[in-house]
Amino acid sequence: MSLNLNKLVDKAYKDQSIAAILAAPPSALLGLTPKHDEMLAELKIKTIADLGKWQHAVHAQALVTLADAEVPAIAGDK
Repeated sequence: MSLNLNKLVDKAYKDQSIAAILAAPPSALLGLTPKHDEMLAELKIKTIADLGKWQHAVHAQALVTLADAEVPAIAGDK
């Protein structure tokens, strides 16, 4: 299967396998730089896989997903 990753990763990684991209530094993602790699390394995040599995990123993504399904409260509900 072929995926178009042009809007996700730096052009140097666009023809790489998903496994190779997950092993790459976060700066392989569009919009992140080697400076971001340095800052994330302080949090023990050295790869895109680490970033994706980072508990705070996982929790934030869960909240975003839940927000999409949230039903607005009705006046008088507790």
